[in-house]
Amino acid sequence: MSSVKTAPYGSWKSPITPSLIVKDAVKFADIAVDGSDIYWSEVRPSEEGRYVIVKYKSGEMQDMTSTSFNVRTRVHEYGGGAFTVRDGIVFFSNFADQRLYRLDPGRDPVPLTPEQDCRYADGVSDPFRNRLIFVREDHTQPGEPVNTIVSLDPGSGSAGDIMVQGNNFYSSPCLSPDGSCMAWLAWDHPRMPWDGTELWLADITEQGDISDALCIAGGPDESVFQPRFSPDGTLYFISDPEGWWNIHRYTSGSTECVYREDAEFGFPQWVFGMSAYDFMSGDSIACAYARDGMWSLGILSIEGGICDQQDTGFSAISSVHTAGKKVLFEGGSPLQMDCLVLFDPETGTSEILRRSSDVEIPKKYISVPEPVTFPTGNGAEAHGFYYPPRNDDFQPPENELPPCMVMIHGGPTSASSGTFSLSTQYWTSRGFAVLDVNYRGSTGFGRNYRDLLKGNWGIADVEDCVNGAGYLVSQGLADRERLAIRGGSAGGYTTLCALTFHDLFTAGASYYGVSDTEILAQETHKFESRYLDQLIGPYPEAKDIYQNRSPLHFAEQLSCPVIFFQGLEDEIVPVNQAEMMVKVLKENGIPVAYLTFEGEQHGFRKAENIMRTLEAELYFYSRIFGFTLADDIEEVEIINLE
Repeated sequence: MSSVKTAPYGSWKSPITPSLIVKDAVKFADIAVDGSDIYWSEVRPSEEGRYVIVKYKSGEMQDMTSTSFNVRTRVHEYGGGAFTVRDGIVFFSNFADQRLYRLDPGRDPVPLTPEQDCRYADGVSDPFRNRLIFVREDHTQPGEPVNTIVSLDPGSGSAGDIMVQGNNFYSSPCLSPDGSCMAWLAWDHPRMPWDGTELWLADITEQGDISDALCIAGGPDESVFQPRFSPDGTLYFISDPEGWWNIHRYTSGSTECVYREDAEFGFPQWVFGMSAYDFMSGDSIACAYARDGMWSLGILSIEGGICDQQDTGFSAISSVHTAGKKVLFEGGSPLQMDCLVLFDPETGTSEILRRSSDVEIPKKYISVPEPVTFPTGNGAEAHGFYYPPRNDDFQPPENELPPCMVMIHGGPTSASSGTFSLSTQYWTSRGFAVLDVNYRGSTGFGRNYRDLLKGNWGIADVEDCVNGAGYLVSQGLADRERLAIRGGSAGGYTTLCALTFHDLFTAGASYYGVSDTEILAQETHKFESRYLDQLIGPYPEAKDIYQNRSPLHFAEQLSCPVIFFQGLEDEIVPVNQAEMMVKVLKENGIPVAYLTFEGEQHGFRKAENIMRTLEAELYFYSRIFGFTLADDIEEVEIINLE
């Protein structure tokens, strides 16, 4: 007798519960290599979303920071590059006060910078002058914060001496092996770093000052990423003058492309401390690269001009560093959650140092994504990953089609990778189909695809989500009457636009999403304060376009139920973006639910809040789509739902 039960989609009992998803789960942030020791920081939802530095030495892991510290910087609000290591001494930014601290082995951390409103990121050590070099964001004066590159004497207790100033933004300071030169990236409003950055190179005088600074690459329409000196002192970097982020170098007074391929060797610089490559030797580079949104690890022979793809078993690769003759990276695949991997190119073997979760799910509950490409607006194509419903304990009633959830990544210049995610499997194991969309503007497909969103935010991304859902319906893979769309941040904006300006979806979930682009342009933080110039148009000159692309101004057109989730300390998308939309939907008689979370910023980091959002969203869909829940879930108040 078959043990497979027949039950409607959405009501399948799944072992992938919210508590399982957050159980001992972590998310990786910064990575550093110091001699034979490896360090990383990880976000722990079980510890209120605290960032902890972990040291890996001789096969053993050790927490370096106690519960009194949260290693996270707020430079650009998104942070990254929150710590650096030199000879076993860790220098890190603490979230609560944004001061830099020094952590010596066996001792308690001591503060290095004063109690004033300055933030630090992307630090490097200058051992030749016994100092540190950091990007500093100064909030001590009224108006827009001031970004500079500063040097810090670890024993002075000062906020730092300015080395480089004058641009709106800086990142990636790096020193030559002999300490005689420094390179860095700079850019100005209204550009974002994936639009255009400048690579600067300068000498350092005996007094430690910058001298003879020269812009050697980049510009308004060229995005330079991750400068790094080779062991022999040659400056390498990633840039996209021909439409793809490829590896370049500066030698004999000019720049040259080291290896040219229609593939992406870089990432959008949303956070500090990102690394797509590192040197195995003076003639060999370990590098991550993407073709059609799928990532590989390569070993590039510089003089030979050959990039050998490595069989790592991972299709999402980032945070590439070398550790001796091995390559350290963060990897994932459709069957493997994010983990820290130490790969040996000589033997082709991998050692997993740390998994983002030790939870193991039987394959009978795992939905493996299928890459899809579908037609969309203006004769273009868009991409995504389709996850069919999967739970071998159940089958649907005859002729029933599954409800479908369209997921939208944030950014918007981010990307979905198809990496195994318990949060995605939470839905597919209950009987939902999922489409994770890499709409026009996503990275991993070259600059031309990335630039298709310029001037078209709220148009192209929305078309791609609508057309992606329509494609699944046309293929008989989704129920036309039960289409949901969900996203966070920029994905929340796309969600609200799709629900407001189109009538395909029947429900939606906005996580800290934008409802009024005009208010966002006026209120958001410095890093993104001019981002919408590229995505929509200059403000206030394009005020009419901002209003026409704001779901709030057309809320009367939104006629399907929506659930909103919002952190009350969000500085990137302020609380009023959700509250204004909720108020209008209440007044218009549209079913709406609104959940807020104390202590959360942009993105939820606390275990109890992650669990609550998953359960609340599932409960919401059960009421809207009319299926019975297999689990006992705390009810959610849905206003205007009869």
